[in-house]
Amino acid sequence: MRVLVTGSEGFIGSHLVEKLVRGGFVVRCFSLYSFDGHEGWLRDLAPQIRDQIEVFPGDIRDAERVLEAVRGCAAVFHLASLIGIPYSYKAVESYISTNVVGTDNVLKASLKQGVERVVHTSTSEVYGSAQYVPIDEAHPLVGQSPYAASKIAADQFAISYYRSFELPVTIVRPFNTYGPRQSPRAVIPTIISQALADPSGEIRIGSLTTSRDLTFVDDTVDGFVRAFESPAAVGETINLGTGEDVQISTLVETVGEILSMQLQPRQDETRVRPANSEVMRLVSDNSKARRLLDWSPQLSGAEGLREGLSKTVAWWAQRTNHLDSDSRKYWI
Repeated sequence: MRVLVTGSEGFIGSHLVEKLVRGGFVVRCFSLYSFDGHEGWLRDLAPQIRDQIEVFPGDIRDAERVLEAVRGCAAVFHLASLIGIPYSYKAVESYISTNVVGTDNVLKASLKQGVERVVHTSTSEVYGSAQYVPIDEAHPLVGQSPYAASKIAADQFAISYYRSFELPVTIVRPFNTYGPRQSPRAVIPTIISQALADPSGEIRIGSLTTSRDLTFVDDTVDGFVRAFESPAAVGETINLGTGEDVQISTLVETVGEILSMQLQPRQDETRVRPANSEVMRLVSDNSKARRLLDWSPQLSGAEGLREGLSKTVAWWAQRTNHLDSDSRKYWI
């Protein structure tokens, strides 16, 4: 089966491509066009994986290019998105054109080409600060940042295509995925990269009192594939999270223990979100994923988190110098 993965060159996308190829799928990778042919994390794949994929350069905002990418594919995994919450305060229109219009382009092309399944990627940020915990899929959606608002709109377009046109769509809603290849701007890479670069152990970070449901990337992409394979998931929105949250201050402490360092977190005001935009707590109710997908995270609890963080620290330790010198290419 030939499948299309948009956002294939990104953090989660590249891990999903690996899993799909190993599962026997023929994978077309829609990758943001770059004048120098840069393919993001696809170039980090093992040769036996890299040689089996088709890289299809384009821009998700270009409807005709998206249509051409979808042609001949039985399914679409739609991950392409402009992320980065801080930048969304400065470039609202960019988030609308990429996350909303881009998603509509994927949905229209999928409908026109008669694909068998679309798996659309949401984010736990659409819930805003938890009004109750754990957060299930019925929790109100609250756009506390332009990024979150754009993803809410994209989700609603996705489900509307199912309800209006019977396009077989499943929405997966990951909670704070982490692991190798994650963007340096995310909280875990921020902690690790600063710790590796500064022997003093001083860590400049945003809020220390927020908490997040941290899911290792291998568990997240397993959820994507199970969502694609499950007929019961059509027309559904499904959380992918561990069901446990970790405060950022505790996260700093755990990374320090793994590195055998006494890390000293300092709040950097430039990294703090506007007061009404900060999401204080995210913790998932993953019972729907367990029920419909037979999915559960393999790395959970304190020991699972430590194992996932250890793998992530080891990856960063091997690549820090390269990433520091070339970080502009790892924004996805």
